[in-house]
Amino acid sequence: MSGPRDFDPIRLGGAEFDAWVAYYRRDWRGVLTSAVRMVRLGFGMNRPRTLQGAWWVLRANQAWAPYPDNHPEKARALMRRFYALVSAQSSLRLDPTRAAALEVEWWRVHRERQRENRASEDQLAEALVDLYAYVYDTPREPLAEAAAQRVLAMRHSDEWVAAGCRDGDPLLDHERTALVASYTALLAAVRR
Repeated sequence: MSGPRDFDPIRLGGAEFDAWVAYYRRDWRGVLTSAVRMVRLGFGMNRPRTLQGAWWVLRANQAWAPYPDNHPEKARALMRRFYALVSAQSSLRLDPTRAAALEVEWWRVHRERQRENRASEDQLAEALVDLYAYVYDTPREPLAEAAAQRVLAMRHSDEWVAAGCRDGDPLLDHERTALVASYTALLAAVRR
């Protein structure tokens, strides 16, 4: 069984890739299906908590999705519920409110980068390291590669979105590869 410090980076990276593609196409059923896989693979929760957690992730993404009139407070509240489940059922000991704030913060920085060109890739990587270091209670330095690869995946995703979200675009392969590399680096960092 997989969990927060013992997951398959290829399967988890593929699940997140599928979630990102579905999110940008506003395919909410696809986001939910991918979120179920991500929660199960990434946190190893039992079936009822996996389904509940995936639902909170979906609803948080729906609250965040509209631009520019999204609902960050609602997204944080929903992600707080998600992280409460994670904390209750996994080996991770965290404050759900703090984890949710850090999660939605990287969403905010990414949006500023993607839509308004007001944030740098370095700022986005720092926001990811902040989240990873807190959730996994891991030193920051070993997490830098995981964050850098995730930022690279976002760059490919953002270019794909700007180009019209076309099937078969080579950017999709690059995005998936970077997400798998990100989870491979994350796994190495959190197993130390």
